[in-house]
Amino acid sequence: MSLIAALTGSVLLLQTLGADLARAEEDRLEACIAKIEVSAEEAYEDGLAWTHEGNRPGARQCTALALIALGNYDTGANRLTQLARSTDGGTMEQRAVYLSQAGHAWLQADAPETAVVAFTEALKLAPGTVDLLIDRAAANIVLEKWDEALADLDLVLSGLPDDVTSRQLRAEVHLNKKNLAAAKKDVDAALAADPKNIDTLLVRGRVREAIRIAEDDGELVVVSQ
Repeated sequence: MSLIAALTGSVLLLQTLGADLARAEEDRLEACIAKIEVSAEEAYEDGLAWTHEGNRPGARQCTALALIALGNYDTGANRLTQLARSTDGGTMEQRAVYLSQAGHAWLQADAPETAVVAFTEALKLAPGTVDLLIDRAAANIVLEKWDEALADLDLVLSGLPDDVTSRQLRAEVHLNKKNLAAAKKDVDAALAADPKNIDTLLVRGRVREAIRIAEDDGELVVVSQ
């Protein structure tokens, strides 16, 4: 066998081994995350054991998610953020996922300001990602930063006009900005896309009440029928 052929065979073997290892890591991560739904404590222990075997990114992700499931939101979110910034954090998309998960944990920890930071950092890695834009808008709504939330929701709905969640959230923004006609328009669009959505019906109730109060006060509310 020639030297070139031998080297080529070695490279292919390494590539195969690398692919097999990646699949094994992915399978182990999926199993660990699935266990969180059953027993977060056991999943955390599994993650620790996995970490001691080589401190793999999947192990760190699983232990962080298990901590969040156990109510340790701050610790889990910080670990996910560290993972996203680490040298072995993976692809841009993977790092964005860690930051997204951290953002949700910060929301659970009643820290929407930090959640916005996490979602913003994730969007820098995965620009225009719909779920991240919606998540950041939701966090800004909690902070009552209506204009910031509106900007993200406008961007989502410019490409996905039938996105029900975005319509619901934007209706909420318009309602708080006293733009009742726009709020009703978003509610109507959300109901057209999903007529039985409970969250939309709840928003519709608040919008209708706001319109009724405005009309009782003699304000003109122009709404399309």
